[in-house]
Amino acid sequence: MYQLPLLQYEYDALEPYIDAATMKIHHTKHHQGYVTKLNDALEPYPELAKKSIEDLLQSLDSVPEEIRVAVRRNAGGHHNHSLFWMNMMPNGGGGTGGQLAQAITDSFGDFSTFKNEFNSAALSVFGSGWAWLIKDADNKLKIITTHNQDSPLMEGVRPILGLDIWEHAYYLNYQNRRPEYVDAWWNVINWEQVEKNFNS
Repeated sequence: MYQLPLLQYEYDALEPYIDAATMKIHHTKHHQGYVTKLNDALEPYPELAKKSIEDLLQSLDSVPEEIRVAVRRNAGGHHNHSLFWMNMMPNGGGGTGGQLAQAITDSFGDFSTFKNEFNSAALSVFGSGWAWLIKDADNKLKIITTHNQDSPLMEGVRPILGLDIWEHAYYLNYQNRRPEYVDAWWNVINWEQVEKNFNS
């Protein structure tokens, strides 16, 4: 069975940028809900439940049609959120170095341009979804968005960094001020983890 991952920090550790109440509800209610519904959907298919979440998302065509929508939504929600939590930390932010920094420069010109393009993508999402930095099959970095809980893995690309644009991710603290939430999030990014994602 898939399980809710433990956070590597306390719920209030990302304040003032992301408040403790939002973190607790987001993790224990929303993310847990995806895990529970995914396990429920896969209960009649134990062979599928043995797959890694990545393998499951990359082979949705092999999932029986009667549970495919449930698996798509809830496996996507589980994987997206698991990456989201790992890519944040207290006292994060700043920028990155090493190979990821060079790849960002190669793909976008400089870090400032990358940040502006990522913010624009995040603010362009209508309704619920995600903004992503992904690595494609040619190891090139690109910025994409996905709707609802769709994962970039479904499109054959690897997510490196993702920002949750669902209202439940920010509404308690920011209400309808999504741009403020997007700006605040840059202060809690765990760039060391993002670098690991890039190099994996």
